[in-house]
Amino acid sequence: MKRTIHILLIFSLVCSSCLKDALDKQPLDTITDAVVWNDQALINAYLTQVYLQFTILTNETPDASGSASDDWNGPFIINELSDECMRNWIYGQSQAKMYAITISGGVLDWWESSYSAIRTLNEFIKRVPEAPVDENFRKVRTAEARFLRAFSYFSMVKRYGGVPLITEPQDINASYEELYRKRDKEQQVYDFILAELDAAIPDLPERGETEYGRPSRYTALALKSRAALYAASIAKYGTVQLDGLVGIAAAPDGYYQQAFDAADDIMKSGQYDLYDVDADKVTNFKNVFLKENNIEVIWAKQHDYTQRNLGGNGWVWDFFQAPKPHAWNAGNQNAPYLEMAEEFEHVGGTPGTLNRTAVQQGVWSMEELWGDKDPRFYASIYTQNTPWKGGRVDFHNGLQLPDGTIQTSGSYQNVPAKGDQMVDNSFGPGFGVMKYLEETKDNMGERATSGTDWQIFRYAEVLLNYAEAAFELNHAPEALSAINDIRERAGIREHTSIDMEKIRHERKVELAFEGHRYWDLRRWRTAEDVLTGPHSGMRYILDYTTGKYKLEIIDQIDGTSSDPVFYERNYYLPITNARRGNNPNLDENPGYQ
Repeated sequence: MKRTIHILLIFSLVCSSCLKDALDKQPLDTITDAVVWNDQALINAYLTQVYLQFTILTNETPDASGSASDDWNGPFIINELSDECMRNWIYGQSQAKMYAITISGGVLDWWESSYSAIRTLNEFIKRVPEAPVDENFRKVRTAEARFLRAFSYFSMVKRYGGVPLITEPQDINASYEELYRKRDKEQQVYDFILAELDAAIPDLPERGETEYGRPSRYTALALKSRAALYAASIAKYGTVQLDGLVGIAAAPDGYYQQAFDAADDIMKSGQYDLYDVDADKVTNFKNVFLKENNIEVIWAKQHDYTQRNLGGNGWVWDFFQAPKPHAWNAGNQNAPYLEMAEEFEHVGGTPGTLNRTAVQQGVWSMEELWGDKDPRFYASIYTQNTPWKGGRVDFHNGLQLPDGTIQTSGSYQNVPAKGDQMVDNSFGPGFGVMKYLEETKDNMGERATSGTDWQIFRYAEVLLNYAEAAFELNHAPEALSAINDIRERAGIREHTSIDMEKIRHERKVELAFEGHRYWDLRRWRTAEDVLTGPHSGMRYILDYTTGKYKLEIIDQIDGTSSDPVFYERNYYLPITNARRGNNPNLDENPGYQ
């Protein structure tokens, strides 16, 4: 049974049929508490509406109250903030990569929507255990609500550090201290998340028993593995400040052990595995993301091919990411850096880093340049001459004539000086994101009609969590085995030894453009070094005589006057002046005062 989240429209529309009997017995303009908490269908609908508030389920898309959503530029911001890629046409909020996050607000905010969802979940968790409905229904739905509340708090703590832990419905007549809560410590929030998941896991159904659109116990285990790994990293690499509102004073090993054990439970369950069906390794890795409900998917957000204003749940991944042809003559939203392309090794296990002096001499075919790369490179990134819709992607920017001069406009002997992959009259780094793209998708129509499911948890991440936790706990053989499982599936040489650098490298390559990299750099406390400074692009100049390419490395592809910068304060988002104005008991995070 498919384990996806079907985001429905609104409460009254979602449940129009299931509400009929109740509405026939009650005034049509009101639904009382007595009706809601005594009717199984209405209880189900009450919980369903929470998913509408979880905009973050599609690659960390920010608050719906902002300008970003998953039918616009929201899913791409988290990738652009990392060292994976740059923004290539829709700015959105990713300009903070250059201009930093200020006390007035930051990218990726998820505060108001989170607490709105938490209010709903707190009411649900209080009322449902006493509802006169089927006992198993009560148990499962209460566990689901606790899982969602834990997910919400995890999404907040990794942004802001400690936040107010509100676990009961608040009464407007409550005391000032209760209504205007202070922030709890970061460690308290992580401990609450892990405890909530422990409470929910036994009551959530097995994979094959889940109803359509509901999380299983393995979903909760996957979240526990991720959250515990984050807590362990903060405890090991972070600094305790503001009396623990940010930072974790506890030793990290306990959290690493929880991350290890949760991942191990999933691995031993036999319910999931790495998708490894297609003989061609490039096709196989593409299909990890295109084949719905495959053996690797633990939890995903479902989409269809219909716009929301027409009653569907389409989104914009293909429209924004794909190369041309394109209705707006654009595409290529996330433009990977050359450094990201180099991160993919050769199939023999040698580094993929180019000799930048050598490659800028002579001319090269794409086979000579990229021919023996990790198959995940071709499944994750497109570049010059990548096959697409019966043709080839053409990023070339300049034509080298027989006399050695370079023509930059017009054509020579009917050969154009520039290819067609141009956005806003400029060229990006010469790369695009292939992952999740459906080549058969028509991008000449409306934008929000992509139908691929977004994978929130997949088995490969569980193996990577397991490997990192195992290594930190001095279980190197287990870490090596998990990493080699991933490399074997990918089709590249397995490691004979393991260290943390190899584990972090494998996360970067395997999980590229899936929204993990930015958070990984933050929890490892390496973002100041990795995210500060210039990145490079590749300019392909077509050589008229040979049909090969003269290569030019473009330094400072983000702009010569606006290198990306990540400040120490950016390890946490600001609480903001506006929120502190509404609640004076909220202390601001370090560096934003």
